[in-house]
Amino acid sequence: MLVFAASDKGGTGRSVTSANLAYQRALAGDDVCYVDFDFGSPTAAAVFDVPGELGIDQGGLHTYLEAGTVEPARVDIWAHTLHPVLRNRPNGSGRLVLLPGDASGGEFATDQDTLRRCVDLLLRLNSEFDVIIVDLSAGRSYAMDMVLEATAQPELRGVQARWLVFHRWTRQHVLAASGLVFGEHGILNGAAAGLHDREALRRSIRFVRAAVPDPESALWSQVSPAQSVWMQRCDDYLRHLASDRKIGDSVVLGTIPLEPVLQWREQLITEEDVLSTQIANKETLEALEQLARKLTDDTHWEVS
Repeated sequence: MLVFAASDKGGTGRSVTSANLAYQRALAGDDVCYVDFDFGSPTAAAVFDVPGELGIDQGGLHTYLEAGTVEPARVDIWAHTLHPVLRNRPNGSGRLVLLPGDASGGEFATDQDTLRRCVDLLLRLNSEFDVIIVDLSAGRSYAMDMVLEATAQPELRGVQARWLVFHRWTRQHVLAASGLVFGEHGILNGAAAGLHDREALRRSIRFVRAAVPDPESALWSQVSPAQSVWMQRCDDYLRHLASDRKIGDSVVLGTIPLEPVLQWREQLITEEDVLSTQIANKETLEALEQLARKLTDDTHWEVS
């Protein structure tokens, strides 16, 4: 299964949440590949604590797509991570592999040769891995246009593909996420020059709300009564706005609570972070585990 992670704005938690989903699926026994198509900022390696925090020096996805190498570099995360927990690969876990970008890369226009190499890569990965998470650059980027056109090609039409659109729980982010999908130049209206079936594509899209504060949680227990009332009003307003913009609860696959650890450091949230060191909140880990399960649960992808 191909899972494309998209967002209209930066800072949505797209990459760190997607990396955590890859980690959770691997823990569950799936063979998982994380493809860093965030060409402007290929920093996924930093979340997994593997070499190449800003992309690798040569042989990454930029080089591959621009015909500079036959195969893009691969990083076995279990084998190369510096993370003290991940170094001890759990029994029963599946493979966890990163395809990094190039440190000197950036956004680039694509041509038919680039498109063909993208299609070939996705086909090969789909035959090798259970779940492939493709982290895209923010906005209607070249990366997004490329994978929209790639998944419309005959070879990939039979491959199951799902889209996660990430946004924070603010007015700007709700509007941006809705525009990315439903706007005049959004995914649905501009999908690969009409090569996609609009309704089928719409059914494959779900939204993820990240860094969502809970006004009733212990984290906000010390705010003043006036602040508490204001926060609740904001939450109510955002729920109405999201519904009006067609990204209400019925199309939300998961909500990740505001997590102090992730505000300071983009990292994987492990059981040790919750149970041993107690630096992360149990609710955050549970939300990530639940979202990871829903990725492949068809009941959560039915049109309401």
